[in-house]
Amino acid sequence: MPANRNALVRYKTIDQCLQNRRRRWTLDDLIEACSAALEEYEGMEQGVSRRTIQADIQMMRSEKLGYYAPIVVVEKKFYTYEDPDYSITHIPLSDQDLEMLGSAVEFMKQFKGFSHFRDLESMVQKFEAQLYSQRTHTQPVIDFEKNDNLKGLNFLEPIYQAIIAQQSLHITYQSFKARNADSFDFHAYLLKEFRNRWFVIGRRKQHASLHTLALDRMVALDAGRERYIPDPDFNPETYFRNNIGVTTQPNMAPEQVILFLAPTMAPYVLTKPLHHSQKLVEKTRHGTTISLEVQMNMELEKEILSFGNEIRVMAPIRLRRRIMQRMKEALEGYETDIEESNLVSTFRRLKHRGYASLNRVYTSGTMNLLLRFLETNLTPEEWLSESQGNLLVRFGQLKQLLLNNSLEQIIAKLEKPVQLASVKFLQFKPNLLLALQWSQALFFDDENPEPIPENGFESYLVFDDLYILPGLFQVFPGSHKQVLSAETIDVITANALPQVCDIAAGGILLMHPQLLRSFVPANFQRRIRLLRMVFVEE
Repeated sequence: MPANRNALVRYKTIDQCLQNRRRRWTLDDLIEACSAALEEYEGMEQGVSRRTIQADIQMMRSEKLGYYAPIVVVEKKFYTYEDPDYSITHIPLSDQDLEMLGSAVEFMKQFKGFSHFRDLESMVQKFEAQLYSQRTHTQPVIDFEKNDNLKGLNFLEPIYQAIIAQQSLHITYQSFKARNADSFDFHAYLLKEFRNRWFVIGRRKQHASLHTLALDRMVALDAGRERYIPDPDFNPETYFRNNIGVTTQPNMAPEQVILFLAPTMAPYVLTKPLHHSQKLVEKTRHGTTISLEVQMNMELEKEILSFGNEIRVMAPIRLRRRIMQRMKEALEGYETDIEESNLVSTFRRLKHRGYASLNRVYTSGTMNLLLRFLETNLTPEEWLSESQGNLLVRFGQLKQLLLNNSLEQIIAKLEKPVQLASVKFLQFKPNLLLALQWSQALFFDDENPEPIPENGFESYLVFDDLYILPGLFQVFPGSHKQVLSAETIDVITANALPQVCDIAAGGILLMHPQLLRSFVPANFQRRIRLLRMVFVEE
């Protein structure tokens, strides 16, 4: 390894040591640190001499390298920087450096306007901004978008070098959906940036289709074990011609996408087209219609969604429905967030009245997922009866579906921590005549006659709107404060008016286990489905 590279390692190590003012550095300490750095970075095991480090300190102090390092010795023993904020990495460019950079910028500017060198324009602008800042000692007048904290940037250089040298790579990769990482050899052809993220396009093995890997999902990168497989037919320009972003299907034909833009958004999209195929279809005072010829992919959907309510998909119909569904789910996400003040008042009602309702705790998507889970895992007989027992005993994954963010918010607000102990599915068929039965439901379920503890509570998750069936669920507020005898229940129900509980699908009814409640007689015209959840103290 050239001596000048070793010297740079030593200069950098000395600089890092002297910046660390929490420790006092003797010459022997600096020798030891430099020897360790050379062994780590350059594989040198013999270490460095005292004379070498002394010469390095003198070189850093001098003007030869432009460092002018203010290294001083205190107490005739310890080395430090006189200026606590000094570092050789903070050295401004010298006049000679600026002159050389200026010449380089002027040279690169000659290529501006040529299609093959169009990508140089942003680099030239960066150089010009830096030169202006250095020469005038002012803040830069141009700032480029960057994300220095993006994961995977350390893989850029080795992947780039592997593509240039036509060498395969051994990649350990874990997608966001995968539970475990996967390792494989990869033959890279192109590095591509999109929305400030980096991707590499290549093949995993011979005759396989092209893959796109995100660098921020790479765990490790080493030299490949397979012989590199080139692809002379790969052309980035044609490969990405029909899509937005990096997700592409080479054999998928592009489709015509018709978008309607609000008047306030149209100028932004017309001056910065979404895709090179963008065409103006119609422009009126109500808005602007444009067309694109692109593949259907995730990036297209995200691009459309980024405009919010100022863009509408007119065609194709399946994309229109997909965007509508995603916007609906986004709205439901806001609606199912529970405000702090609402939680406080909810538990105040639960404590004093014995019950409280919360609408929109679950989104329609989650409710459909729960129903599909129950339909799939319950037998036809269990689906139409109440004899399933505690479903948590059989289906542990049901707890994960039920404990969404909103329900966990509710549990977190309780005075004492509780856990979900029992789940039972209840379904009432259409035209079923229910008998009037008032009770204090003190037990977990039919198979577990133990009473629910005083600090526990029940929760009924509603799959079907109860407000369209007025009076289906009725309760007597305050009746939870003691266990009532059958005679007392008869007197209360015969002489007092109950409270009606109406709640929309996706909402839950929180109930103290001793609350006096009933289902009233009714000829249902539609089925009613509920999940009874019991929570007990941990």
